[in-house]
Amino acid sequence: MADVIFREAAPADLPAVLALLSDDVLGKARDFVEVDAAYEKAFADITADQRNQFIVAEADGELVGCFQVTYIPGLSRHGAERALIEAVRVRSDQRGRGLGRRMMTWAIDRARERGCSLVQLTTDKSRQDAHRFYLNLGFVASHEGMKLAL
Repeated sequence: MADVIFREAAPADLPAVLALLSDDVLGKARDFVEVDAAYEKAFADITADQRNQFIVAEADGELVGCFQVTYIPGLSRHGAERALIEAVRVRSDQRGRGLGRRMMTWAIDRARERGCSLVQLTTDKSRQDAHRFYLNLGFVASHEGMKLAL
């Protein structure tokens, strides 16, 4: 794989980010590739919040991956912050080349530099390949996550 740079996403990246988010079985069912006012507002809200970063991986001028990191303050763990990583996607033609590992290592290193006490994420129960990937990185399935659709 060519040199990859990690950077904060810019508004011009939004169409490519949406394409990444919809580039899998689950994403196809819930995300749309077309930029609209709702996506623009959500992106603006994320990038305006100092506790949020939407990171893209770029190779040869093309977006090949993305993820969002949210830094959450808390009282547990002696008031330490934790990093929540979500929306991890690697473009389908780039999977299996180590990009996902590089993205997660980058995110974990930033969380460590920031002083976070832990990094956490959620992954859909049907994503068995993702589960193996995260376990291989050292994550532990220590909690059961729950959601309530509104």
